[in-house]
Amino acid sequence: MKLERLISIIYKLLNHEVLSASVLAEEFRVSPRTIYRDIDVICAAGIPVISYQGNKGGYGIMDGYKMDRSLLGSYDVDSLIMVLRSLATVFEDERAQSTIERLQTIGRDHQKQNLSVDFESYRTAPEALRLLRSGITEQKVIRFDYINAQNERTARDVEPLQLHYKYSNWYLNGFCRKRKGYREFRLSRMLNLSLRQETFQPHDEITKEDLTSDNVWRNKVSDVVIKVRQEALAEALDQFHQVDKQFHDDGSMTMRIPVYEPLKARWLWSVLLSFSSGAEVVEPAALRGILKEKLQNTIKLYEEV
Repeated sequence: MKLERLISIIYKLLNHEVLSASVLAEEFRVSPRTIYRDIDVICAAGIPVISYQGNKGGYGIMDGYKMDRSLLGSYDVDSLIMVLRSLATVFEDERAQSTIERLQTIGRDHQKQNLSVDFESYRTAPEALRLLRSGITEQKVIRFDYINAQNERTARDVEPLQLHYKYSNWYLNGFCRKRKGYREFRLSRMLNLSLRQETFQPHDEITKEDLTSDNVWRNKVSDVVIKVRQEALAEALDQFHQVDKQFHDDGSMTMRIPVYEPLKARWLWSVLLSFSSGAEVVEPAALRGILKEKLQNTIKLYEEV
């Protein structure tokens, strides 16, 4: 649309000293003649556009012209830019990049970026994230095979509602047609992901906020207490930084970790076993028994070695 193009051109000019008509024409996929007319409209609206002649000529905004900064402080703007840059990288979102350019016009001049967030890791599949986001925005059904916590593989058709990032992993919330209810799916366990052409209408009986409500989990969370020896402190802190910690004179540390149903939390068992002899579970006693059984089964695999 012409209005959107005019607004985008203004923000482009605000973020660059000089841009040629040919560059703008290629950016917006129009002819240079159309850009000339757009510049005339922008000037008529009171925006001080200056024309520069020569080989490196083009159009720019008069020095000192700034947009109103009253709605957002520079700190707010810089924080928003940081988050949007991270998301734009993962999702290849052109709209986010356009928003960044608009925000830069009201940010602090020549401000160095002093904070960044990298959502990408070996657990992240950017193509899958972009496909899931398309399913959410276009309200299309997502199909995939899923490996659950019991290592069972099932085919799922899901009406996707929300992507969220927690515990260094991406998760999808949506309505699972197989289970006939709302479920949370971890991206790393999704296989053969595809976007169907079938559309859906969100169900009315639950909101997106309900999907992440703490009330669902609160009654099933209990503490796991572990004693960590000095040689495993770094590993334990990497895994459980935001928990209650108590350091002892001998260099060891006690951690109290709140966990949802710890006797069923296979992820927790794997983490604790990865510490080898560097950490010992103190409570609950039943978890000690589970880990002992896992270790005994592992030893059986290597009895002939």
